[in-house]
Amino acid sequence: MRSPAALRGISAAALCVAAVLALGGGGALSAPITTKEGVLPPGTELNEDLLDQPTELFSSELAGGKRSYLVNLGDLLFSSPLILGGVAKQAGMSCASCHQQGHNNPKLFIPGLSSRPGTFDPSGALFNPKADNGVFDPVTPPSLRGAKYLAPYAHDGRFPTLREFIRNAVVNEFAGSEPSAQIVDALEAYVKDISFLPNPKLATGGRLSAGNSDAARRGEALFNRPFRSNASMSCASCHQPSGAFVDHALHDVGTGGTFKTPTLLNANFNAPYFHDGRFDSYRQVVDYFDRHFDLGLSQDEHADLVAYLDAVGDASEPVTRNKVQAELDEIGQFMSVLDTAIPARNREVIALTVDVVGNELRELGENFPGRGDTSVSGGLNERLKARGTVRGLVLTLRRIAMAADAGDFAEAGQAYADYRHDIVAATDNLKRAESFSLYNPQVRAAHFDALRQLTDLADAALPKR
Repeated sequence: MRSPAALRGISAAALCVAAVLALGGGGALSAPITTKEGVLPPGTELNEDLLDQPTELFSSELAGGKRSYLVNLGDLLFSSPLILGGVAKQAGMSCASCHQQGHNNPKLFIPGLSSRPGTFDPSGALFNPKADNGVFDPVTPPSLRGAKYLAPYAHDGRFPTLREFIRNAVVNEFAGSEPSAQIVDALEAYVKDISFLPNPKLATGGRLSAGNSDAARRGEALFNRPFRSNASMSCASCHQPSGAFVDHALHDVGTGGTFKTPTLLNANFNAPYFHDGRFDSYRQVVDYFDRHFDLGLSQDEHADLVAYLDAVGDASEPVTRNKVQAELDEIGQFMSVLDTAIPARNREVIALTVDVVGNELRELGENFPGRGDTSVSGGLNERLKARGTVRGLVLTLRRIAMAADAGDFAEAGQAYADYRHDIVAATDNLKRAESFSLYNPQVRAAHFDALRQLTDLADAALPKR
């Protein structure tokens, strides 16, 4: 799970005023107000303050097994700014900034690179001037659920393999150094293990299951009906139900180029739609295809087709409430790579693990408001103990990194053993404080309301232009 960050898009001057108010004001919040300004354009939204996270399931676990070392390493790398370069690395961005929990990020917005929330121009100059094509052409960062079934990759299908797609994103889009083979192997393994979310509305072969509405069933018939303008085509000829609703081909549907067929599985949660995110809803999508392909749909048929798409695109539990245990579970998966990396004396992986887990722990600690946060009442001792517990874990992590860097892998192993011992007591402390933390929706709302009021006060104090 990704921990919440504070408000984005605060002007640099407002941030300074807010900091002064926070330090000098008698009941000001102690939690830091952070911003990407100075690195990313003002107004950037990375959507990092989610409490309800996109659900991420793994094929290996659904099959009754465990995630492999490579999958866990890939997940860790996916959360690491260190594999990127330039502005992205300075801003603390990672692959997970655009693909949250392996899904998409519908609120992603970077002025100058986004045409609307949920879009991003990977060939703009901000992150890698060498990749700038001189054209403002934002696209939607896709969900990676079921990606292993969805070749070719990128909206224009120019990458036949996930491996090429991943390397291009790291090196060309975000100016990272040429990744080692183990980094690409791990990222590929992680992405391939991300599963579609289960959908009880679908049966074998992509057919609707029992219990669907009559409208959806009529829509299924329409989906398979030949177009009146071209009897060789139907919706299903490209979105093939038995093949994850794709045909692995590129098509020109009148949107300014040829683009690959997107899957309809779990698509209820993938808006905005089309490669450039021009449509917000299935209704708009069906409207477009009705006009462009002269489908001649009646109003009832239009509604039936939308009902069918809604059934196909659905999923069980599409989001998961972020809690202390969920954070600790992910941190545990990240730390598990040290079971292999320390005996293998793999300094690169050890350093990456300590960096990512250290950041995750620090963000975890910030979910327990400190003494100065007057928006939170009760549980002060529990909150302070939770914050202190997290600081202790971070210090133990540093021992692991320092020992490995010095070539003392026996000491690194001992520090890792100490961490595993300490995390047991830490878990108890964190859970005792959870009801007083930002994992509690009521506490969270009060905290961020107070933070917004502080920001508004800071903005009001600025000289008017």
